[in-house]
Formats: sequence, structure tokens, C-alpha cells
Amino acid sequence: MSIMSYNGGAMVAMKGDQCVAIATDKRLGIQAQTVALDFKKVFEMGPHLYVGLPGLATDTLTVMEKLRFRKNLYELRENRQITPKVFSSMVSNMLYEKRFGPFFVEPIVAGLDPHTYKPFVCNMDLIGCINEPEDFVVGGTASQQLYGMCEALWEPNMGPEELFETISQALMNAFDRDAGSGWGATVYIIEKNKMTVKELKTRMD
Repeated sequence: MSIMSYNGGAMVAMKGDQCVAIATDKRLGIQAQTVALDFKKVFEMGPHLYVGLPGLATDTLTVMEKLRFRKNLYELRENRQITPKVFSSMVSNMLYEKRFGPFFVEPIVAGLDPHTYKPFVCNMDLIGCINEPEDFVVGGTASQQLYGMCEALWEPNMGPEELFETISQALMNAFDRDAGSGWGATVYIIEKNKMTVKELKTRMD
């Protein structure tokens, strides 16, 4: 078994019209054994910026602390709010520094530019190679199922409500077909003047 699927998990981020959403399951497992149903995998890094860290649970927490430290240092030094694009470069650089003994996480960055409110999503592998598409990114053990669902459901220029419905259906239908993830979900919808968190109840078997 790959170390990337040891704890399981599913994550997806999608672009909308001046809004962006990132959603994750809640399961923490040790292979087929479920340990917790409320494990946090998506973290706030700014008013319009979130990072998701699917992969090995211990590295999820370690990388989150290191990123928060680097982000705060950047904002103190530059005296301005970090943009999602700059933040994703920071994440990529940090992962590449450790390329010979990497952190086992594949980060997903989702946010809005603080000035133009243009949506931004990207994901990367465990040594920091950035993938920045125009529609959606996926991560975790349910990646293949998520690609199929997102390809079928995603449309350009969706509003916040439509984006929530689309990302929720994609995530729930994907992790129903993956034994390593599921047990409820959390969806974060980021708009220019507010941020909404919604909890989804799903199959618990």
C-alpha cells in the first residue's frame, strides 16, 4: 500500500464566477480501520485563501504549521496580504526543498485574488510541481472517481449556490466509491465579501 493512501481522504476545489469552493471528507483512518470522523484537512490562510492537505495525517499537521509560519513572515515583511498565486509558489518551494525526503501531502490551494477577486485553484504533487487548470483540481485516494464526477458536472461561471451543489454532488458520489474516504464532508465557499462553511451528512457505512 502507498503511504499516500495510508490515512485515506478525498478533496476537490472548483472555480466559479468570482467565487471558489474547496471541499473535503472528514475520515481519518489507518488503512481500512476508521479512527476519527472529524479530522480537519482544509485550513484558512487568509480571508480569501484556503489550503487543503490530503495525504499522510501527521504530515498534514506539520506542513500546515510550517505554511502558516511562512505566510505570516511574508505578510510582516511585505506589509501586504498574500495572493493565492504567491502562496502556491511558497508551498511549492517548501515542498521542493524537502524533495529527497518529502512530506507525504499533495496540497490544494483555493482562493480569490484580494484585489481583482479572480478565482484561483491549483494542486501539486509531493515535491511541489504546480498544476493550475481553469476548472477544478482533485486530491486524495478518491482522485480517479473525483475526476470522472467533476468532468461530468462542472460548468463555467457558476454562482455560489450552483457551485456548492456541484462540488457537493461530485465529492459525495466520488467517495461513495472509495473505501478509504467519506464519513461526512465539509464544503468551504469563498466569495469576495463572505465565506461560508457547510457540513454534509453522508452515508456512514
